[in-house]
Amino acid sequence: MKTDYISVTEIPGSKATVEQLARIYQRYHFASRFCQGKDVLEVACGAGLGLGYLAKFAKRVVAGDIDKNLLKYAREHYQGRSNIKLQSFDAHQLPFDDNSFDVILLYEAIYYLTQPEEFVKEASRVLKKDGTLIVCAANRDWLDFNPSPSSTRYFSVPELFLLINPKFSGIEIYGAFPTNTDSTKDKIISLIKRTAVAFHLIPKTMKSKEFFKRIFFGKLRVLPAELCEKMAVYSPPVPIPPSHNPSYKVLYAVAQNH
Repeated sequence: MKTDYISVTEIPGSKATVEQLARIYQRYHFASRFCQGKDVLEVACGAGLGLGYLAKFAKRVVAGDIDKNLLKYAREHYQGRSNIKLQSFDAHQLPFDDNSFDVILLYEAIYYLTQPEEFVKEASRVLKKDGTLIVCAANRDWLDFNPSPSSTRYFSVPELFLLINPKFSGIEIYGAFPTNTDSTKDKIISLIKRTAVAFHLIPKTMKSKEFFKRIFFGKLRVLPAELCEKMAVYSPPVPIPPSHNPSYKVLYAVAQNH
């Protein structure tokens, strides 16, 4: 039975905290410098919130998702955009010729894959020589980490490095959104969240989480169908060594194809 990812994916019209919006914006702003004039593929693009942003920099953006219901949001919004192409496909079997793209992105989706090693192999095949792979995912070693109910496997910093290493070189790991804070409010929220995770009290869907977000983080913002410049504060990811690191909520791996 296929998994329905809509309930666990950020879609247009859903509500998000300021930090959540900043995380989404960071992913695509960070990628934009690698995509200048390039052929770009986003795997597991979901509702496609960042595709229009990427298309401002890239020569061509191809994107897809295994969930056709999610992909409908992107198809409707980007209809008629000449340099954005959308299609349904499985991340384990990319339907593209060898050496087709300069950049491949996989954002907040690697933990849903049953065989992430197969995606890495496929990404290497489809990328041109010296092409760039960028993977973004939640840090499993983050103290307040809460896995998605639809997930298969999350990665620590060393595990993410080892996953990509067999097919790629020059792997750089980055951390984003530091976990350490001196704010009393943040410490209280962190304690409450860890308790809720331990007792399985965290809601399972994005929609059901909105009530709790309003309580702890205040007014929420509505997610747009397409990201725009400066819609959130951009904090660049920080280079970190490929070793155990619980100090960041989000990890990025940037690697070059052999």
